[in-house]
Amino acid sequence: MKEDFTIDNGSCHITKKAVNHNPKHMLPVVDWLSDVPHTGEEGDLVEVQFKNTRKGYYHNSNNLPLEKGVKVVVEANPGTDLGEVVLIGRLVPVQIKKNHINTERYEIRNILRIATEEDLVRAAEAHSKEQETMIKSRQLAKSLGLEMKIGDVEYQGDGSKAIFYYIADGRVDFRQLIKVYAETFRIRIEMKQIGARQEAGRIGGTGPCGRELCCSTWMTQFSSVGTNAARIQNISLNPQKLAGQCAKLKCCLNYEVPVYEEAVKKLPSRNVPLETKDATYYFFSSDPLKGEVTYSTDQRHPANLETITAAKAREIIEKNRRGEKPLNLGGNQSAVAIVETDYQNVVGQDDLTRFDKKKNNKNNGGHRGGRNNDRRNNSHRNNEKGSSSRAD
Repeated sequence: MKEDFTIDNGSCHITKKAVNHNPKHMLPVVDWLSDVPHTGEEGDLVEVQFKNTRKGYYHNSNNLPLEKGVKVVVEANPGTDLGEVVLIGRLVPVQIKKNHINTERYEIRNILRIATEEDLVRAAEAHSKEQETMIKSRQLAKSLGLEMKIGDVEYQGDGSKAIFYYIADGRVDFRQLIKVYAETFRIRIEMKQIGARQEAGRIGGTGPCGRELCCSTWMTQFSSVGTNAARIQNISLNPQKLAGQCAKLKCCLNYEVPVYEEAVKKLPSRNVPLETKDATYYFFSSDPLKGEVTYSTDQRHPANLETITAAKAREIIEKNRRGEKPLNLGGNQSAVAIVETDYQNVVGQDDLTRFDKKKNNKNNGGHRGGRNNDRRNNSHRNNEKGSSSRAD
């Protein structure tokens, strides 16, 4: 009996058909409808994944018996390419819509056949050249003085073409570089520019949260991230903590921004002070998720901090508009408020030999020591009597 649930290298496989995570192929897709019988109304579209995050959509025009994880040979320009089926059925159109792919402009090619042993050997030979080609290509780009970095090299399945992924801050004229690459590697060259986030997604890694990078596991579209997202969530603007492995702001800063924006709308305006009979309070800080606002009697520094609910603050603002002033805010004084204490001179209050005295009394506390103490006490009383009689 085959197990439906297994754990392998920290990845949870729902079913063998649903998830077949391969570390060499990123952005895995969970097919939640894998156990549902397929119908002819689902279409013949298939999602095929190649190296790392590169994916493509193809027609299964030959009605091949395809399943998740099957290696297939697809049409390419030029020649053929070899990839792995990652999604079939009714979820493929959903993925196309999610990735904002225009099917009118995107040329959907066909799947030629299921990969044979010969196709797998040819593709393995081509992929074995990628590391050496990347190192050599970096040296050639540096010798031409181009301000660019070759991040990765991907050979086509038949070995007739190679895609060079590069990173550059500005525009790069690599026409001469392409000629040098073609003469050196004897293949068709395609240059593809990627950003820092795409490079991190292709390389992969683990984030500070302890999980795999989002860009290498499920993210396909990258939205801009600004420092305003950190300000809304009251996160310290520390560049070292806000930056990810791509040296850009972390994409996860945008995840909870809508929740905080909705919570901030329920807070009173920070520009409106609260007037009470004892003092005027100014906005100091807020906790949107708790719905609490902290006020200070000083506009620039924390002084006499009071934390109240947003509803209580709006109530006081409404009273101020009517010309009324409550006695005080009625909140709890914050723990960060400064507590003033009187200065006390404690020098000389404790004797440095107080522990020694206790120790001596403990040692003399036996039966024999008790009789000696009684004799000393009696002699002391007799001396007092003698001195008093002489005085008389």
